[in-house]
Amino acid sequence: MEALKHAIEDVRARYAAANPLSMEADRGAERYLPGGNTRTVLHFDPFPLTMVTGEGAELNDLDGHRYVDFVGEYSAGLFGHSEEVIKSAVRRALDEGVVMGAPTVHERKLAELLCTRFPGIDQVRFCNSGTEANIWALTAARQLTGRKKIIVFRGAYHGGMIKFPDGHSDLNIPFDYVLADFNDTEGTEALIGAVGGELAAVIVEPILGAGGNIPGDRAFMEMLRKTTQAVGALLIFDEVKTSRIGPAGIQGMLGIKPDLTTLGKFIGGGLPIGVFGGSAEIMAHFNPKHPDHWNHAGTFNNDICSMAAGCAAMGKIYTPKRAQEFLERSEAFRLSLNELFVARDVPMYANGMGSIIAIHFSRKPTKRTSDISAGCRALRPLLHMEMLLEGVLICSRGDIFLSLPMTAAHLSRANDALDSFIERHKPLINEVLQTLK
Repeated sequence: MEALKHAIEDVRARYAAANPLSMEADRGAERYLPGGNTRTVLHFDPFPLTMVTGEGAELNDLDGHRYVDFVGEYSAGLFGHSEEVIKSAVRRALDEGVVMGAPTVHERKLAELLCTRFPGIDQVRFCNSGTEANIWALTAARQLTGRKKIIVFRGAYHGGMIKFPDGHSDLNIPFDYVLADFNDTEGTEALIGAVGGELAAVIVEPILGAGGNIPGDRAFMEMLRKTTQAVGALLIFDEVKTSRIGPAGIQGMLGIKPDLTTLGKFIGGGLPIGVFGGSAEIMAHFNPKHPDHWNHAGTFNNDICSMAAGCAAMGKIYTPKRAQEFLERSEAFRLSLNELFVARDVPMYANGMGSIIAIHFSRKPTKRTSDISAGCRALRPLLHMEMLLEGVLICSRGDIFLSLPMTAAHLSRANDALDSFIERHKPLINEVLQTLK
């Protein structure tokens, strides 16, 4: 569409004019980094901002602009950029000594905090990222069951090498994947039954993250638990992001115990971390005191800084009580956005739950990835750029993540920026959605 094309060209021109130093930094970085960065999701046209400092829920870029940070490091930045309790814990850990090559008190304390918090976890093993945690969980399922097939969902993201934005990816780890549709209860149940004795595991995000922050229906999630048990397969909950929802993640909210759970992102207090865990029976296979144990290696699995930060984050700050309060506050904000969209009579909807939100161009909740229209996808770059120019950082795909340091004023900034976007582009939004269905 010409009108949308011109609108995007205009906003990108305004963005480039406002950020000459970030543009120069991006171009210079191309000499040593392909495309100027080392993390694809952070790239967007015409160039990403270069950040220099952060405090609380705000960031400052190279050109001197200050932003409210709703990117939130894609949910890892729950504690913001300057939480003193976490910083103090890391300083103390550094003073104690690093790369000690031995178990430490911090990893054992963090393990206790996680196992007593999430109902599906009796024991855990640490690693370095959510991606790594999911690789270990899938490998364990294959080894335990002696089967090879893994059911995954279109639009799912389980790490840089286990992602399915448009179905299969040639860069994925070459497991034997079988694709299903998220929230398709009947279809997925039939598929699990058909794969049957060949199925090692079903891995699912309780909220489909990169696919549009789509919450799993209770009936869908309960069906996964029931049918995997029936065929002898493992159910893996990827709660790398969703474990921040409420006191015990989505599994606690739904009362469903998966066989294995993967965690990461925020539980390290903002430092690199990954966790996989489950029943004591399953995790006993990783016990090195047993002669036939499964070898689980990784130099930085128990990195002292990440372990200490995690203890501070989960033990002192994000307690179950604080998590419940944050869920209620965040969900109230999400619902207030939908009230704004209704009042402005614009086809927009804040999908998700609590502090995990995605803006969709629709008048109703998005239940499946197939519900996301071509018009919705086409409008996302425009929304992203306009929000940046209003001093509100959101993800280029429309995600919004709330963090603990955010105040009412920060939330109001986001509300006002969305209102300005609607004021400027409402006729275009309607036109695009009518044309690109």
